Amino acid sequence: MTVARSILHISASDIEPSAEFAAWADANDPLAALRSRFEIPKDASGREMAYLVGNSLGLMPKAARTRVLEELDDWARLGAEGHAHGRRPWIDYHQHFRGGLSLLTGGLPSEVVAMNTLTVNLHLLLTSFLPASRTRGVRRKVLIERGAFPSDRFAVRSFVAATGGDADDDVIEIGPRSGESCLRTEDIERAIADAGDSLALVMLGGVQYYTGQVLDMPRITRAAHAVGAHCGWDLAHAIGNVPLSLHDWGVDFACWCSYKYLNGGPGAVAGAFVHERHHANPPPRLEGWWGTDPATRFAMGPDFAAAPGADAWQLSNPPVLSLAPLLASFELFAEAGIERLAAKARVMTAFIEMSLRVRESDLRIITPSATGHRGCQLSIEVQGSTAQARARFDRLLPQGVVCDFRHPRVIRTAPAPLYCSFGDCWRLIEALHA
Repeated sequence: MTVARSILHISASDIEPSAEFAAWADANDPLAALRSRFEIPKDASGREMAYLVGNSLGLMPKAARTRVLEELDDWARLGAEGHAHGRRPWIDYHQHFRGGLSLLTGGLPSEVVAMNTLTVNLHLLLTSFLPASRTRGVRRKVLIERGAFPSDRFAVRSFVAATGGDADDDVIEIGPRSGESCLRTEDIERAIADAGDSLALVMLGGVQYYTGQVLDMPRITRAAHAVGAHCGWDLAHAIGNVPLSLHDWGVDFACWCSYKYLNGGPGAVAGAFVHERHHANPPPRLEGWWGTDPATRFAMGPDFAAAPGADAWQLSNPPVLSLAPLLASFELFAEAGIERLAAKARVMTAFIEMSLRVRESDLRIITPSATGHRGCQLSIEVQGSTAQARARFDRLLPQGVVCDFRHPRVIRTAPAPLYCSFGDCWRLIEALHA
């Protein structure tokens, strides 16, 4: 057994595909105690489930209940006065999330804001960075991924059509090469270069939802800027999963949801990033009362005086009860640190991958093996028919293992390092081969 003192510092050669290694790793995990601060679902016998589906809905921090109840108590006690006199006054409530979002995105505090839902934010940001075809002249095209999450594709194509473009002509879609599962960065760069002066925007997912591939965001952003295009990212599967440096990478904009790795709860308030270079002389944007300068907001004037930074993209005051659980989650992220969480995820995914490969199996991992090209998600393709793959997946839950299934033959598993253990990973391995 490895002699390393912490699983965060071991190499791939130290990993052993065994139950004994899983037990040793859990005993030498400096982040293991964080698990006790989450509500872990249990089976009918009361045993904790191996919850490996944080890429779909993160688990509930125990403190989330307290944070929501505090706001309910202020509502009951103060009514409308809670806006100014609550323990966390609602009028400035979104400010409580600026520090956490800054740490997790690598953006400046002025570049991030918690607001709306992901696809709403995407439409708002497209308004700014993919203006109507009649105003963008020769730059009419937007590059997306052929296998993008459907909502991204719907948003981009419908936006292009609604602003006078032709979605079939103005939307460029790129996919993996024939016989491959993941995108190649050089193919994305080539597509960007080929589009050249016709390209207005590159809009991709930072982590591909189906394969779990982490795209080379800084390199692709540079390629987009080299031809004069903007570059934006959907970070739904990236934020809280992999370290990000949006400001330093020069990303124009990004948006994300908060109910996956951020553990904000079902339908939680989402967020957005707008690089500071777009703040002083902003592109066109839709406006709402909450996007105005808080210093003059309640003067109720007829003219829009923009709030500083990304706050100007807000439309309405934030839903406090929906944001409150994120307070509890961000406390845990601040304690753990995204770099340490990413280090643990690298060991967990390597452990699962190695444990699968040492067995004769009809399973194939389609997520890249290079740790720099994946976060904590592994997508496991079952060879055979869709019915056979579905039957394989359906055997997991009765064994206490929670994953999800994506058509036609992929089982997605994501050991979120805030609350998953190496024992959970071993239960997955055993269940897949039961």
